[in-house]
Amino acid sequence: MHGESARSPVLNELYDQFLADEDAAAFVHRVSQRYQPSTIERLVSHSSRMVRRAAVLALGYLGDYEVNACLGKALTDADRGVRLLAENGIRSVWCRLGTEEHRREITAVVHLNGSKQFEEARGRASDLIADAPWFAEAWNQRAIANYCTDRYRESIDDCRQALEINPYHFGAAAGMGQCYLKLGEQASALEAFRRALKLNPGLEGVRANVVYLQRLLKRS
Repeated sequence: MHGESARSPVLNELYDQFLADEDAAAFVHRVSQRYQPSTIERLVSHSSRMVRRAAVLALGYLGDYEVNACLGKALTDADRGVRLLAENGIRSVWCRLGTEEHRREITAVVHLNGSKQFEEARGRASDLIADAPWFAEAWNQRAIANYCTDRYRESIDDCRQALEINPYHFGAAAGMGQCYLKLGEQASALEAFRRALKLNPGLEGVRANVVYLQRLLKRS
């Protein structure tokens, strides 16, 4: 049961204004003037789905890694809008950790992977891991680079480490499943995909893989 409030919070009004003007910068500014992230976190369990959407959107913009668990739980909210906003927000939060240098470096690694410069991404992710082994997204980004250079076992190890540090990292769980598929280990792939889907029920591609593997393994 979601927590109740005697009246609609101001955050709801700010969200309505955002929906009307679609000005994200203005929304962030207005919310930051009225709320601390800890207060917004409490509103993620509000009875109103619109308030929960507003809170999750605000945390995605304003929260640091401390809101990871809050957004992780919102991935399974009853409202699809909340779930989608939580998924977008949590991906950003995963990179908001450590020093400014750490944050710049993870941004660079993400860009390198996105540009298919996988060897350089792998090297820089390794350097970041050496300096900040608690940075789950660094392990995940190296896992991506390893996967894209056919280093599937190494990628699995990196995904496992990312999940050990950040148990809400559905991307690492899904990535592990893809690696096991490449290695022809269907049962392990199914287990990893199920874990990813439990964390984030909105992963339709992962859901399709679960259905396919369940049928495949049932026939074998």
